[in-house]
Amino acid sequence: MVKKTNYKMPKQIVGNIGLYYVCYELSKRGWNVLPTSRNAKGVDLIIYSQDATRTHIIQVKSLSGRDAVSIGNNTNNLIGDFMVICRKVTNSNIFLFIYLEKSGLKKPDKSNDEKDCQNDKY
Repeated sequence: MVKKTNYKMPKQIVGNIGLYYVCYELSKRGWNVLPTSRNAKGVDLIIYSQDATRTHIIQVKSLSGRDAVSIGNNTNNLIGDFMVICRKVTNSNIFLFIYLEKSGLKKPDKSNDEKDCQNDKY
């Protein structure tokens, strides 16, 4: 029997798991994905469509649990078109939340979450 330990994964590893998971999901949906330098202030991903007619910049926040994500008091301080929050990245069931308001897009209806994630409209 394996004993459970209180090992806490380093923040750098948690961040990498979330970042590359988002890269994986976007690539599956047909986007070209470019991660930026790690530990640098700024955006985390630059994505562009297959025909290079659409580009977006994305910030990724990763959490190993269900902690709150601080984005400040003013959403105008966000530097990406989108913010993706990855929750429970050390679990086999990672939850993704996409913040869309800065880009002027409305959040998808809860009933259409799977459908909206599968289509290429963003």
